[in-house]
Amino acid sequence: MISIVKNKDLFLETLIVPLVQGEILESDIVKLAEELQLPKTLLTEQIKAEKKEVSLFYPVAHKSVTRVYCLGLGTNPTLKMVIDAFKRFLQMEAAKLPSNLSIDISNGNFDPEFISLLTEGIVSGLLLGTYKKGLYQTSNLSTDKWDSEPLNLQFFVNEKFEDIVKIAADKGRAIAETQLKILRLVNSPSNKLTPINFAQEAVISGKEFGYKVEVHDEKAIEKLGLYALKAVGQGSDTPARFIVMEYKPKATGSQLPTVGLVGKGVTFDTGGLSIKGSSNMHYMKSDMGGAAAVFGTMELIAKLKLPVHLVAIIPTTENCVDAKALKPGDVIGSYAEKTIEIIDTDAEGRLILADGIAYLNKNYSPDIMIDVATLTGSCVQTLGYEAGGLFTNNDDLALKLTNAGDRCGERLWRLPLWDSYEGDIKSDIADVKNYSGKPIAGAISAAKFLEFFSNKHTNWAHLDIAGVAFGDAEFYTQKTATAFGVRLLTDFIAGLKK
Repeated sequence: MISIVKNKDLFLETLIVPLVQGEILESDIVKLAEELQLPKTLLTEQIKAEKKEVSLFYPVAHKSVTRVYCLGLGTNPTLKMVIDAFKRFLQMEAAKLPSNLSIDISNGNFDPEFISLLTEGIVSGLLLGTYKKGLYQTSNLSTDKWDSEPLNLQFFVNEKFEDIVKIAADKGRAIAETQLKILRLVNSPSNKLTPINFAQEAVISGKEFGYKVEVHDEKAIEKLGLYALKAVGQGSDTPARFIVMEYKPKATGSQLPTVGLVGKGVTFDTGGLSIKGSSNMHYMKSDMGGAAAVFGTMELIAKLKLPVHLVAIIPTTENCVDAKALKPGDVIGSYAEKTIEIIDTDAEGRLILADGIAYLNKNYSPDIMIDVATLTGSCVQTLGYEAGGLFTNNDDLALKLTNAGDRCGERLWRLPLWDSYEGDIKSDIADVKNYSGKPIAGAISAAKFLEFFSNKHTNWAHLDIAGVAFGDAEFYTQKTATAFGVRLLTDFIAGLKK
């Protein structure tokens, strides 16, 4: 629960005060010392408001507050910096914190835009900090603190910012709640999140948030001609699913833009017969990170009731090994009625995306079409764990996506789609091949493959999020999900009318 109050006599026992470096820091500290009846010199000596700084004080003379945490945010903090600071704080202090927290953002001489950013970041960060890492640990299933004691946040604000804070707090909560779901899905092992289970998650969400969900089973996949998806899934006992989600708000008096999203939903990737090494194969439960981002975006857009016609498609399957599995050298069909030569069965994500992209384009004719995938190790080698790869021939679309990523802290970096790379996907016996066979430019050749199936759509983009969808290890012993893409795509879509 989130409440907004103006009377500081109502402070709860635990108070959190975010502080920003700059000209007003000293006056903020003086005012804080007076309000909490703490020695000004003590606060001045300890508080520098640097990033990751947490100072704890015990105002024994105050009638209600027993502990006050001052969180440093550094200079000119971004939304991501605020989210990370409060997420880190909650995870570090969880054992000591009560579920009821007061947060004072009334002292800083902040402008409305920063107040909105700060509020959204605080709410999202604290809620994300409650994420339970041990999903299947029997010892704490019934005793996890934030399950039994949900957070209650009490914001103290200047009266003139009350409406801004309420809107930002509601937005921050909506985004974080969806991201928590996406973290759970991406971190779920493949025996818990199968393609069938994934489809069920979409159906449940659609009923709750008011968007249409249609799930095509293996027979429908065959009938529709989604042959690339069928081929990837034929090596698994768990059948594939093709999920189509659609959100269209009631008439608004103006024509809504139609945005189409496609997410790679490989719930486990062995690599197929071109099998992966065993050392990190357990991380391949995360190979549906693109689909999770698309699913989360659909849920969040519907939850926020944004004015957009959104269609989201998730081809979901396992890529496994058995006697029926796809083989190198095979030639398969596709929804686009193009043939594909299989060079490497571990280049399976682009195959199912090809069917998703072609289906979306033919049946919905979206104004904007974006696919999202944990697609290539090449992109990780190029950009590391700091940014996703962005591929598009539309400069305006590239700029809008890049700006959205910069605003929300889910950054993208544009890589080329030059025609000189087309040779990497040319086949001698089929219309196209799924892998260049070269140890270079792998992310680019994968994007060229997808571009082939976009039917020259002038507003198409491909996001390779292999390095950023799964890798947050700050509070974990292993890599874990990040929910990358949900906030980025939602921010991008929300800005289309601006």
